[in-house]
Amino acid sequence: MPDEIARMFGDSAELLLAFPEHKVALEGGNRDSQNDVFALIRFDGLTCAATIEGKVNEPFGPTVGEWFADPSLGKRNRMRQLCDLLGVEEAPLPHIRYQLMHRTASALIEARRFKTDEAAMLVHSFSPARMWFEDFANFARLLGVEAKPDHSSTVILTSGQRLRLGWATGSGDFLRC
Repeated sequence: MPDEIARMFGDSAELLLAFPEHKVALEGGNRDSQNDVFALIRFDGLTCAATIEGKVNEPFGPTVGEWFADPSLGKRNRMRQLCDLLGVEEAPLPHIRYQLMHRTASALIEARRFKTDEAAMLVHSFSPARMWFEDFANFARLLGVEAKPDHSSTVILTSGQRLRLGWATGSGDFLRC
């Protein structure tokens, strides 16, 4: 496990397993949420189901306003599921990035499936300029968390599920050819 991801959990973090390109089924539509990495992580006697979204300079895809414009029944069903999982009102603010919602929902779904103590959605950013951090911070605020680079924060959702959100800065060495 990269050190910057391990630091999101403290000194005792241990990677139990990880799967790249892990798909999680969501209601509505016919496309699963495909997470860059799904990991089970043990720390401080707890277990976490984590989705990790790797980024360099690409955005988090369309905003909710763009994705949910003139929604089909499938999109309405999916948005209802995402909002229920995240404990937010139907169709959150239009500037929130849709990808952050479904990646976080994936972590919550898998945490229930594996009966872990918490779920986490982490961004592993390799952008020296921390591109798109503000989009992540806006999403974190929607859930009642103040995001800071290279830190994680936890929130207890209305469902009682514990969620960790974090932004980890990856080593620039991986950007050199």
